Amino acid sequence: MSVDLNQKYGLNPAHSEVVAACQVVPPGAALDMGCSNGRNALYLAQQGFTVTAVDINPASLQQLQQIVDHEGISAVSPQLYDLNDASLGADYDFIACTVTLMFLDPLRVASVLSDMQNRTRAGGYNLIVCAVDSDDYPCPVPFPFTFVPGELSTAYEGWEQVKYNEDVGTMHNGARLRFATMLARKPNDG
Repeated sequence: MSVDLNQKYGLNPAHSEVVAACQVVPPGAALDMGCSNGRNALYLAQQGFTVTAVDINPASLQQLQQIVDHEGISAVSPQLYDLNDASLGADYDFIACTVTLMFLDPLRVASVLSDMQNRTRAGGYNLIVCAVDSDDYPCPVPFPFTFVPGELSTAYEGWEQVKYNEDVGTMHNGARLRFATMLARKPNDG
């Protein structure tokens, strides 16, 4: 069994939805959007993916680069990128965007989702986890962006929604709110 790099370097474990997606999504070219210090990127690399890990924070990327260099991991490529740009420069088999969209400019999220869809290869997957502001669970955190109920599902009409829910979850700070959680597969003809 391989060493748990996240544990070795004091990082949080990979997001539970990334771990679950790896039971469905075959290894290929992956994009970790808003990678922070690389907890998901390192996990994906250990599962056989070749990962482009993008974030707007140079310090986080530097920390990830140091781990990649120290461990000799050629399958992770950290890159500085502002997700608001919505101009991904390559195509991917799997794009993971967990707990990231809510920090973006609300006016750019539709473009970001469209770009993700366009840059996903036919038969590829998008994984999104994002806060939802609903009447029964108003979002207690003043994120710049939250989905309204059903909004994410509607944005992926025509894709096979392998998993979709808007269940109540708890953030690390104890706040309880709904999260839209979706793993969707792009049609082979798409």
